[in-house]
Amino acid sequence: MALLINGVLGALIILYPIAVYFGIQYMQPWKIAAFLLLILCIRFVISKFKARVDNSWNRHLLVLGIVYCVFAIWMNNTISLLFYPVLISFSLLMIFATSLFFPPPIIERLARLQHPNLPEQGIRYTRRVTQVWCLFFLINGCIALVTAIWCSFAVWSLYNGFISYLLMAAVMGIEYLVRIKTQAHLK
Repeated sequence: MALLINGVLGALIILYPIAVYFGIQYMQPWKIAAFLLLILCIRFVISKFKARVDNSWNRHLLVLGIVYCVFAIWMNNTISLLFYPVLISFSLLMIFATSLFFPPPIIERLARLQHPNLPEQGIRYTRRVTQVWCLFFLINGCIALVTAIWCSFAVWSLYNGFISYLLMAAVMGIEYLVRIKTQAHLK
């Protein structure tokens, strides 16, 4: 049941830019931020009871999101709602980049869930994939920042609510294809 609730909450968070785009026409900005705050708080409580190996980075992101929502509620203006995707991208960049300096990298940790005895080649590969994600989050965060500051509300919503997810899926898909090709000799 917690998995279903967490999945629904995750989908609502992903739909945040679309909710802002349509919601701002009918309600004050603080109400949208309060709704996101409620979702993040519920996810935080659920994350405390999960039996994951290490989801501390997830809890850190949730706390940062909660603090951001409190700020957005206090500001109660549309512009304060637009920086949430920027915050998430740069936070993920920090988490992934930090894991490169304090190993094991995030992607290696995830890989070891399926392959506890990861060979040296796999360790190098997961480090490179973590670096690719760092680059992605840097570029995505910069574009999200540009859309928040200089673009129309519609462009902000389109990029942060659709295009950025397509780009993320493309990176995942390309990485999967590369992994299949590079690991073909291991089978």
